[in-house]
Amino acid sequence: MKQIILLCIAGFLATGEVNAQKQITDSVRLDEVLVTGSKTAAPVSSIPVSVSQVNRTEIENSGQINVLTALSAYMPGIFVTERNILGFGVSTGGSGAISIRGISSQPNTSVLVLIDGHPQYQGLFGHPLSDAYVASDVEKAEVIRGPASILYGSNAMAGVINLITRNQRSEGLNLTAGASYGSYNTQKYFATAGYKKEKWSMFVSGNHDRTDGTRANTDFRITDGYLKTSYEINKNLSLTADFNQASYNANDNGSVYTDPAPFNIDILRAKAALSFDNRFANADGSVKIYHNYGKHILSDGFRSTDHNNGLMMYETFRWDKGTSLTAGLDLKQYGGTANRGLNADTLLGITEAALYVYASQRLAGVLSLNAGFRAEFHSLYGFEPVPMGGLTYSPSANTVFKTSVSKGFRNPTVMELYLYAPNPELKPERMVNYELSWLQTLADSKLQFELTAFYARGNNLIQVAGSGPTAQRQNTGSFRNKGIEFSGKYRLLPNLMIYGNYSYTGFEKKVLAAPEQLANLSVNYRYKIWNFNAGLQHVEKLYTRITPTPVTETYTLLNARASAQLSRTVNIYLSGNNLLNKHYEINYGYPMPGINWNTGVKINY
Repeated sequence: MKQIILLCIAGFLATGEVNAQKQITDSVRLDEVLVTGSKTAAPVSSIPVSVSQVNRTEIENSGQINVLTALSAYMPGIFVTERNILGFGVSTGGSGAISIRGISSQPNTSVLVLIDGHPQYQGLFGHPLSDAYVASDVEKAEVIRGPASILYGSNAMAGVINLITRNQRSEGLNLTAGASYGSYNTQKYFATAGYKKEKWSMFVSGNHDRTDGTRANTDFRITDGYLKTSYEINKNLSLTADFNQASYNANDNGSVYTDPAPFNIDILRAKAALSFDNRFANADGSVKIYHNYGKHILSDGFRSTDHNNGLMMYETFRWDKGTSLTAGLDLKQYGGTANRGLNADTLLGITEAALYVYASQRLAGVLSLNAGFRAEFHSLYGFEPVPMGGLTYSPSANTVFKTSVSKGFRNPTVMELYLYAPNPELKPERMVNYELSWLQTLADSKLQFELTAFYARGNNLIQVAGSGPTAQRQNTGSFRNKGIEFSGKYRLLPNLMIYGNYSYTGFEKKVLAAPEQLANLSVNYRYKIWNFNAGLQHVEKLYTRITPTPVTETYTLLNARASAQLSRTVNIYLSGNNLLNKHYEINYGYPMPGINWNTGVKINY
């Protein structure tokens, strides 16, 4: 028995040393390759807009079950509203809304969420459902902070979040399973399987999350399944198909400032996509076909089904090391049926089509000029021109300066036109964004930071005027937002990483659910089999209500997570959230939980 114990300890120490060595070699580089900012793989130093990335290890270290809530710990200017310990829900005030640089919508239709480049939003309501994105399926997340309509069209007015799912890269079979339990009877169970044999690979996962909620009648549960399979036809061509289905049920007990009015929503969401990709020496691109489907049942009697179908084609041509041209085509058709506002027997379909080009030219090895134009056609609104221009200047391998001017726009959704406080005469929202960035690496690439200043102005914002039966959406709003963003990461020691970001946004008018100042500081330390992560978030002047009397929140949260790699296959962890026991609200009338915890185990085979 003594010998067995000694062998186990030796194995634990060896595992810790391997992990520490892995962190040493994982240096920070400006030539980090991203795909979202240019459709095809390109170093971040050549993309003129602000693009950030967070990987799977960083997402896991944050301790967040949902990947969206992990983003702000590593990226400036991003804020996601919450109302419960698990499940964003459907509460009034926009729970689950994502704002980038203070730009959002109610519901969340100004930030486009992609899965592997495919748009994810409901055909009737026009926004993603934040509860559907689980961390265990995601390999990394890439985010464009600022308008990305040149490449992605309407809903990318404020920015884009691209969730890139996991692939099985090594030959053979890999299995992962995990479970956790925490405050308010919060439970999570998941299992994944990856398999690769020569040219064929597969990844499949299943997740089930549930909680009793922080108050009576605020329980939530979700079951999610995902399948992805790929085949390499040859060294230049590959085919990928994926399918996802999520079914969830959420209860909302209403604001604590009013009499309880329990409300239930039962949702089924599904998506399927097929992608044919090519990669040659001087060209690469993709043809993607996708279909999103959903069914919503609300306790007030509302019933709906919706769809969102699309075709995406793009190809990037490279004539030499510094010249590239991307040309693309997008086709979308979306709509659905509902028993309120629309004729229940009528299928309402809206069609969007777009052609775009995006060119990059490198000069003298240090200057890169970028320009693009998108011609968008809408079945209701006709032609929408979308120009973009920018440049990057790299005086050295460790320094990059960027500047860009880009247009963003958002077409009204079916819901805004025909369902809730409807107005079929609405016009598209539009904005122009100007920004300047400085990226720098120092100390043998151990330290990297980015400093960005931006100015955005927009018009035709869609807002609800009036109340009750006479309420109607109108193009009454305009805005001018300006601000600064800072983000950095520093490998202080081979096993000690520090992340920090700060954003300040100056608003011309009061904006719901978007803080004026947001700061995050997190530290990750690894010692042998142990990994410790602590995160501090400060939110300043967050409007939870604007009318009739404005209400703001300012708060500071401390979260921590400790994990131990007991063997090469078993990892256990304990997480604590809101350890300062702050009393705060993100959605008006929905108090967030005080100190709460969860613990779990993860097994890899």
